[in-house]
Amino acid sequence: MSGGTGEGKEHKDGENMAAWLLGIKTLKIQPYHLPSLGPHDVKVGIKALGICGSDVHHFKTMRCANFIVKKPMVIGHECAGIIEEVGSQVKSLAVGDRVALEPGISCRQCNLCKDGRYNLCPDMKFFGSPPTNGSLANKVVHPAYLCFKLPDNVSLEEGAMCEPLSVGVHACRRANVSPESNVLIMGAGPIGLVTLLAARAFGAHRIVIVDVDECRLSIAKNLGADETIQVSTNIQDVSEEVVKIQNAMASAIDISFDCVGFDKTMSTALNATRSGGKVCLIGLARSEMTAPLTPAAAREVDVIGIFRYRNTWPLCLEFLKTGKIDVKPLITHRFGFSQQEVEDAFETSARGGSAIKVMFNL
Repeated sequence: MSGGTGEGKEHKDGENMAAWLLGIKTLKIQPYHLPSLGPHDVKVGIKALGICGSDVHHFKTMRCANFIVKKPMVIGHECAGIIEEVGSQVKSLAVGDRVALEPGISCRQCNLCKDGRYNLCPDMKFFGSPPTNGSLANKVVHPAYLCFKLPDNVSLEEGAMCEPLSVGVHACRRANVSPESNVLIMGAGPIGLVTLLAARAFGAHRIVIVDVDECRLSIAKNLGADETIQVSTNIQDVSEEVVKIQNAMASAIDISFDCVGFDKTMSTALNATRSGGKVCLIGLARSEMTAPLTPAAAREVDVIGIFRYRNTWPLCLEFLKTGKIDVKPLITHRFGFSQQEVEDAFETSARGGSAIKVMFNL
């Protein structure tokens, strides 16, 4: 479905324009003055950008979890584009290359970075996560090492989808999904669906996905879920629904992914997962939750968390290149880069409903 056809807007003098979040539900396209190009940086003309759930949280409330927007900020981080200029020391990329951008710049100096867990860097500068400006703009400057050249058969839109797909890939790595794994996924929103695609690409033996929304479950079925189960929002129904889920799997559930993060979804995952299995919490809807940890711990159910991703872009691009993953069905709405279309796109994403991934074409 298309929401508009407007092309990217640039001032007559070529001034760089960006979508600035100025207040609750207040976005305005205004000039964005880029930092100077460092020797290891590239300037990228952004061509495709998807709206993430965190962008919607910022748009609706000026915050997402503990990240609070305190001053005007350029929004957006799921992006791909074309190299327009390269720094003096950049050898790996050239003007005209199509690239997907990994949005987080870590310090590369702290112990977490040195240990390879750079996604947990306390000094991370992440596109569109306050106070760092994002990438819904005509152009951005970014380190070359965080720009990944797209294979010829991978589109710019698919390149932008590497960012949400990376969450699913990182989760599957953390939980060690394999061809022997029976996987339960709580939530069939955008992250639940990319986790489904990633688990399938990792070879999961059987995948059951659960949601309250029948439309989302229909999409999940079309994307390759073996079984789908519609559940209620009532926590009193957990015991009954766990039985339904276990019957649908028809085997022990090895790994559960909670892509929502409510008391009920986590309680369901913990109760449904086999003894000695794993529950991976992906969705961070609540800063605190009440869940039956003690009985799960007594069954040696491991609870693991993830935060964003690390070292995922090469694998995502390989999955897209080889066709092991097809993200195109997730893109349900498209908009251009005009003031009206930016407003309409965020309202569309915020409404949810049939919108899964809302994409800008700049």
